[in-house]
Formats: sequence, C-alpha cells, structure tokens
Amino acid sequence: MTKQLKKIAIYGKGGIGKSTTTSNISAALVEAGYKVLQFGCDPKSDSTNTLRNGKYIPTVLDLLREKPKVDAHEAIFEGFKGVYCVEAGGPAPGVGCAGRGIITAVELLKQQNIFEELDLDYVIFDVLGDVVCGGFAVPIREGIAEHVFTVSSADFMSVYASNNLMKGIKRYSNAGGALFGGIIGNSINSQYQKEIIDDFASKTGTQVVEYVPRSISVTQAELGGHTTIEAAPESKQADIYRSLARKIAAHTKSKVPTPLETDELRQWSADWADQLLAIEQGTVKEGEHI
Repeated sequence: MTKQLKKIAIYGKGGIGKSTTTSNISAALVEAGYKVLQFGCDPKSDSTNTLRNGKYIPTVLDLLREKPKVDAHEAIFEGFKGVYCVEAGGPAPGVGCAGRGIITAVELLKQQNIFEELDLDYVIFDVLGDVVCGGFAVPIREGIAEHVFTVSSADFMSVYASNNLMKGIKRYSNAGGALFGGIIGNSINSQYQKEIIDDFASKTGTQVVEYVPRSISVTQAELGGHTTIEAAPESKQADIYRSLARKIAAHTKSKVPTPLETDELRQWSADWADQLLAIEQGTVKEGEHI
C-alpha cells in the first residue's frame, strides 16, 4: 500500500515564532516515528537551525549560484532523529525577488522526485507570512501544500498578517489551492489573549488548533541551538508541542476561511482595545465583556 504524503504549510508574521513552532512540530513528529522533511522558505535561511544544533546549511539558491545544475540531494541535510532539512534561500541582498528561492527549490525537488524517494510521511513548509510577494504564495497558489496553518499571537499586526493569509487562501481556493487548517495561538499566556484569538477564529469561520504559551524553556533551548523537544523533552512546553503535532497529524479536512475586510478588522481591533481598557481600569473582569 502506497504511503500517503501529507504536505503542510505553516505561515506567520516575521518574529512571531513561526520557525520555532514549525521546528518543534517536526521534532515531535520524527520523535513519534514519522519521516519528515522541513522545507525552510524564509530568505534568512534559518528555519532548520534548531533541528541541526544551530548550524546553517547551504541553500538551494546558494548551490545554484555555484553551478548551473544541482543534484537535489546536495541540498538535503539530516537533523534531529533523522529529520530532513532543506532551505530554499534567497537572492543576494537588494537583488531579485525573495520568493524566487521557494519556486526554484520546490521545482528542483519535484523534478528529481525527492519526496517519493525519501518515502516521507510529512513535508512541512515554513513560510514567511507577512510578505505578499508571489513566491511566498506558491505553497498555497499551486496546491503544493494541502493544509495551511498560521501562527499568530493576540497582537494586531500578527492577526492582520493571518487575515491577509486567509484572503490569499480564499482567492486561490477555486483554482486548486491549499485550504486553511487553523490558527496556532502563540505566546498565549493570559485569558484575554486566548479570548482575542478565539474571537478572531470565530469571526473568520476558522478554528484554533492549539494555544502555545511563551516559555523560558523555548528561549533556553534555542540559545543552545536546539528545539524544546530535544533540549527539554520532559518539560510542559515540549508536551504542548507534542499535542500540537498530534492534532496536525490527525487533521484531514481544511476549509475556505472568511477573512475580515480591512474596515471590519479595524473595527474588531478597536472593540478589543476598548475591552482591554475596561479590564485595565477594573470596570470589567477578564472573561466579561462590555
């Protein structure tokens, strides 16, 4: 029986913890016995660092700048418990489109049938989610990924980036594009942060997959060049990442979201600003609404 490869894209605003989350999902999946390839789509080329003891790897575009023809195996490196790592890379600073690396790297691996050769269970694309360049939409637009998740905190710009991602998914949904699996709430340490993410999910017809708190164990692990799964396997944070990985592994049905229009999003944000001011002033308690 042929193994069913599951292709997932995880987006998020720069600095929101997207790569941290993605790498811990990959680590949890390989720990559980799955064969996983993490595909870094950020031009900073640092998606897979914590899966490889903090080490950078040559990117697909680096290799193509050295020679015109590249064997895809030259761009694949093994990390924690055998997880496969690929970095698409980006152009020289100030030159060209950063999305080109994604397009080029995906085509290289597809042409050489790498996913099939490695007999993978999961390919996880780690994609910058606040850049609207066409290259970053490739996993969605061309159906390279089947399920898309976004990492979002309760901060407005993170929610704004997630809402824009939903707009892109909705735009390409009728042309065979990837669909939306849900929101991964990151840095959720209070009841009001959880309520903000829950409310945004409700307004956009989506779901929250997991709430991931901010934890010093994550910072400590990354400073040492590791995922939390590897550096602090017995920690509560590692168990949360394992729970998230199990939910993503079990996820089978994604959908077209209903993103908010810009004016609606601004009004939603203003309403929550009033709510938080009332909480701060003590006129309402957390969990209550004005």
